Formats: sequence, structure tokens, C-alpha cells
Amino acid sequence: MSPPKANILLIGSGGVGTIAALNLEAGNLARVTAVLRSNYHAVTSNGFNITSCDHGILKGWKPSTITNRIPDPTPDSPKYDYIICTTKVITDCPPSTANLIKPAVTPGHTVIVLIQNGLNIETPYFAAFPDNIVLSGISMIDSHEVAPGVIEHGSADDLVIGAFRNPNLDIAVEAAAAERFVGLYSAAGKTKCVLGLDVGYSRWRKLIFNACLISICALTGLDTGRIRLAGDAVEMLVRPAMEEIRAAAGSVGVDLPGSVCEEVIGAYPVALYLPPSMLEDVWKVG
Repeated sequence: MSPPKANILLIGSGGVGTIAALNLEAGNLARVTAVLRSNYHAVTSNGFNITSCDHGILKGWKPSTITNRIPDPTPDSPKYDYIICTTKVITDCPPSTANLIKPAVTPGHTVIVLIQNGLNIETPYFAAFPDNIVLSGISMIDSHEVAPGVIEHGSADDLVIGAFRNPNLDIAVEAAAAERFVGLYSAAGKTKCVLGLDVGYSRWRKLIFNACLISICALTGLDTGRIRLAGDAVEMLVRPAMEEIRAAAGSVGVDLPGSVCEEVIGAYPVALYLPPSMLEDVWKVG
């Protein structure tokens, strides 16, 4: 008899969250309840239309359950094993996600997975849920919702999972929860999801990409390919910013080798001409 599927709540089903839900459902080890906002009516009517380099073309795909609000379980409802947050972190915009998910969190049971960028984002979750494991997710993926319910996924999903260290909890139990999630996410064999126990290193390394390459692309209006072709833009703008991030990481004991800068600059082929999400946001409001 096969074990029961993991019960997962997903907050934020845009480009990143929808592919996360798809990976988890495709592995047949999890059932996902997705909380939708602006795309709720489109997806309830027509499902997601997905063009994915990992999964192919899917028309009208839906996770197990779709809702437009955080569920408030009853005592008889199944507990959520994992709650995944893939929304952008905007710290000065209440209510916080930690407050929003409170009704769905079972103390000591639900594992919270933050597939989000930034440093110290775990702090409000530790305060709100001191007995719950909080996992870090570092995602490198080119996936965008180009219209409500329409997902274009152009480069392979690459996810690093590790546990934020909570001194109230057993480190071995935290690591086991991270390892289990990696197994759930990888079960379909469609993605690269790995265990990364050094969460600080993973987050600072991603910051090299986010705080430097992505932001400079947004400021200049150039994608990741064209900025490398734009004369000395990389040497004069991108690389100095990356070196500042390396120095900041070093000041708190995180050693990012110089090779990280080259890896991030060359992460995508020039001819892919990938517009980072921040640049796409600029185009949307411009």
C-alpha cells in the first residue's frame, strides 16, 4: 500500500509557483492546493495553459485544488504537510505572508518552504511559528505568466532546498524535512532539485544575480544577452556591483569565490536574450 500523498498549500501561482505545483503533482507524491489571486477566474474557467521546456505543452492543466483564499481548516481537515510561498517579499506591505498563512499552519507539523529571494526572510516565520521548520528555496528559472493563466517556461527549473537554522529545533529533523521535500519535488524526473545545506551561501550567491545583474538589466533596459554585448557594460557596471556583494557576504562570514561572478554572468547563453523578471516588470509599467 503506497503512503498517502503529501498535502501541500501553495501561495502564489505565477510563473515560478505554477511550475512548482506542476512538478509536485507530476511526481504523484503530492497533492497541491493553489491559492490564486489575479488569475483565479481565468484558471478556474480554463486551467493553466503552459509551454514548458521541462514538461512540454499543457492545455487546461490544474492542480488538485484551486482557491482564492487561504484555507481555514477545521479540526477534521487534513493537515498541510508543507506550505510553499513563491510570492515576492515586500516587507513594508502588510499583512505579511506569515500572518496570512497562520490559519493553515499546524504547530510543530507544517513545514514552511520559502521559494523567495532575499536575506533574513525567515525571521517573521520563526517569530510566528517557533516550533515549525522553515525551508529555504533558491530558484533559478525562466518562467513567466504572460497573461492570466498563461505560463511560458523557457529554461530548466533549478531549485536548491535547505533548512533555515531554527535553534529551537533538532538540526537533523530540519535536514530530513528538506530532504523529503527534495524527493517530492524531484519525483517526476523533470527538474533539478538538490539539497543545499549551506543556506547562507546559496542566498548570498543568488543575491549576486538579483542585486547586480537583474537590477542593472532593469535600469539599462537590456536583457542578459544584450548587456554582455553592450561594450564595457559588464566590466564597468555589473562586475563592480558583484564585487561589492562578495565583500558584503565576506563581512558576515560567507565566502563567495571570485568564480561566482563569472558563473552568474554566463549563467544563460548570450543568444537566449533572457529578460529578467525585474526588467519585465519595468516594461509592464512603462
